Amino acid sequence: MATADRAVRRWETCGLAWAALLRHVWTAGEAGLEDRGPIIEGPPILFEISSLSWEDPLLQRYGDRARLARWSRERTRRERPGEYGVRLRDLHGVDQLRWVADLLRARPWTTSAWISLTVPGEAADTVPCLAALSFRIRGYRLIMTAMFRSQNVYRAYLSYIPLRGVQMEVAEGLGLSAGPLRVFVDVPHVEVADADRVAAVLAALPEPEEPNAA
Repeated sequence: MATADRAVRRWETCGLAWAALLRHVWTAGEAGLEDRGPIIEGPPILFEISSLSWEDPLLQRYGDRARLARWSRERTRRERPGEYGVRLRDLHGVDQLRWVADLLRARPWTTSAWISLTVPGEAADTVPCLAALSFRIRGYRLIMTAMFRSQNVYRAYLSYIPLRGVQMEVAEGLGLSAGPLRVFVDVPHVEVADADRVAAVLAALPEPEEPNAA
């Protein structure tokens, strides 16, 4: 395994990854400023999640149950995240998910199956938090990496579970199983306005487990 992979943290479930993200920002974060106001900004982080579900016990117990219930009703696993749907399916007339699938079908070894969700020169306040998706086939499984330029990790799971649906759609179209969802967040943070809520969640969460080593 490549040496770089040793830096990847691995968690079995979305709930465990979310708890670790909160602690990562809370314990290593510093005062910062985002477009929406003051934040606690943590160091960049790279991790993988093996299993993602709206019914994740940890999320159901400590997350926003009302939003979880609403999002799970409104979004089947084949639906794209609403705020990113147009950029995935019709960015300047290109269906990017179809383009990725066609490329991987023709060249399954390629490392060029990248999707950009940003548009050069667009207004700064419209640049999406999710900047890119990368797809690659390894060990007969489709690995997908979601790259966030910035993310409020307080409710990050509401992005990860729909993205798993994107990964599964492409994988099934290629006749493959889906591997882990890999996530890179350049600026993980929580808003200062949510600090009390984050502290309450962390106080209620069980002691963190060590992530699986690469």
